[in-house]
Amino acid sequence: MAVHAFRQLRDFLNSQVIGQPELVEHLLIALLADGHLLVEGPPGLAKTRAVNALAKGIEADFHRIQFTPDLLPADLTGTDIYRPETGEFKFQRGPLFHHLVLADEINRAPAKVQSALLEAMAERQITVGKRTYPLPALFTVMATQNPIEQEGTYPLPEAQLDRFLLHLELDYPDAETEQQILRLTRNESIQGESQMPQPLSQNAIFAARQACLSLHMEDAVEHYLVQLIMATRKPQAYDDKLASWIDFGVSPRASIALERCARARAWLLGREFVTPEDIAAMAHNVLRHRLILSYQAEADGISANQVLDKILELVPAP
Repeated sequence: MAVHAFRQLRDFLNSQVIGQPELVEHLLIALLADGHLLVEGPPGLAKTRAVNALAKGIEADFHRIQFTPDLLPADLTGTDIYRPETGEFKFQRGPLFHHLVLADEINRAPAKVQSALLEAMAERQITVGKRTYPLPALFTVMATQNPIEQEGTYPLPEAQLDRFLLHLELDYPDAETEQQILRLTRNESIQGESQMPQPLSQNAIFAARQACLSLHMEDAVEHYLVQLIMATRKPQAYDDKLASWIDFGVSPRASIALERCARARAWLLGREFVTPEDIAAMAHNVLRHRLILSYQAEADGISANQVLDKILELVPAP
């Protein structure tokens, strides 16, 4: 029954966001695996629309934050406001206290703002002055960055990149999909946006997360997952060329993320067990942003995707 509800939600999102099934699937996986999503792609690919549609499909509120170089940490977290009628300071909550937060063009904000967001993503809390405030139990950040424009941007530090469960790369839709988008926007202008029949409750989401964690995973499949991680840390054991491409492998947080995402994918597909295909299917989006490549890889024009292709080729699946 719970899987059916999530499939209905997926169908609704696909009807609202044409031509981005991978974005829709990974939004649901991030929701099930209780993690954050970094989306990289050109402007106008319905990233904001996708999160807005997700907020309509579940019992959650949504807030979009446009990141700019003059943004301050208090613009995210909130701040203490003086009330002259009482002579006291009262905390005014910021946009991070919403369930779904879209951090648009995240790499345009300076280090202090990144630090405030990092605490929220990692600890599910924010600190203002001497006080710490917990964030909602359901809290997901979807951040976007534009790969085309790099002027006035601040590259995300490795520690913050590691906090993102998934890194998704989007591309433009094909001609047929583009026509479908035109028809959808035309129909909405005439009829208005369609509504999700029955929004998913937060309790249903938490129950689905527990169901994902209870899926069966064979020791051999778990061993395969760990070997993929080890191949990023000790690539010389697999291939000399691979070793020359990697400076630093992925963290234990990557292992946890890969397992959770593979479980979420298997659950969405209606299975009661995790397969090596689930792990391989999630490997690129979970590990891509966590790999630190060498100067040799850059000189050879090797991308993180190509390194992961090589690892999946070298590590035998059970």
